[in-house]
Amino acid sequence: MTVTGAPRVQSEPGLPQRVTVYEVGPRDGLQAEADIIPAAVKAELCRRLFAAGTRNLEITSFVPPAWIPQLADAAEVVASVDIPSGARAVALVPNLKGLQRAIDSGIREVAVVVSATESFAKANLNNTRAGAIDRAIEVIAAATADGIPVRGYVSMAFGDPWEGQVDTSVVVETASALHQAGSRTVALGDTIGVATPGLTTRVVEETLAAGVPVGNVALHLHDTYGQSLANVLAALRLGIAEFDSSVGGLGRCPYAKGATGNLATEDLVWMLHGLGIDTGLDLAALAATTLWLSRLRGVKAPSNVAAALVAAGAGNDNRTQEATHA
Repeated sequence: MTVTGAPRVQSEPGLPQRVTVYEVGPRDGLQAEADIIPAAVKAELCRRLFAAGTRNLEITSFVPPAWIPQLADAAEVVASVDIPSGARAVALVPNLKGLQRAIDSGIREVAVVVSATESFAKANLNNTRAGAIDRAIEVIAAATADGIPVRGYVSMAFGDPWEGQVDTSVVVETASALHQAGSRTVALGDTIGVATPGLTTRVVEETLAAGVPVGNVALHLHDTYGQSLANVLAALRLGIAEFDSSVGGLGRCPYAKGATGNLATEDLVWMLHGLGIDTGLDLAALAATTLWLSRLRGVKAPSNVAAALVAAGAGNDNRTQEATHA
């Protein structure tokens, strides 16, 4: 069998011709990792992702260091990375103070997060669901007044570890509130990875029916039960053209029991390229980045495609080998 490092292309009529892959590895991918990764390594990860074609990068989060010690170096990381022309470098902010810290560091786009459930709002945001929405709206208003676009996350949009099934009408109401407040994109989050294609279809269809335009909806998927790619395909068939992923499949929510890694960027890109959908991303370079970071940390990344490309020799490059011995 010949392995070329690229999938055979077979398109499906009616799907988007191009998809935005929103890379969350440096923020959501690393935030719950036990080993504190040096700022220099985080900055190098960002540089490698940009070199692999990433143009939509969530670079860090300006949360209080006591909340997430891994991201205490947010300003240092931002200062260490040159953003390519035309690329986005987004920072998650929890409140107005975080917004100001992000602005002071040079960030010109931010993200906010709210919850579709009371339990997660309390555990993750130290607030009620309504209170978290009000705080996010406050941040959106302040940011947009300063010309800073905002991306809004709806966490627990498909299931919650404390409450179980989530009322779709509440998800839609929450997504609509973020959109009406001025969020450029509303990302529906499968925080614990329990969504299936049918549920994905229902939640997306009802969100669109409520007036959130298809071009303003994204999906943030975790692969706990191996359903992420099937959910992507279901959403593609509805016209969704922005998906969050994490290089190497890194990441989990530190506040959500049972949550495992994000959808791996390499796995997502392999499927999209196989469908003939343009992403602007270099699969081999992504696999090399995963291998570099995994070796540096002494851990195995869960990305299936990265493992396959590396085994075939398509994920290796000189920078990977040099960094391994750094």
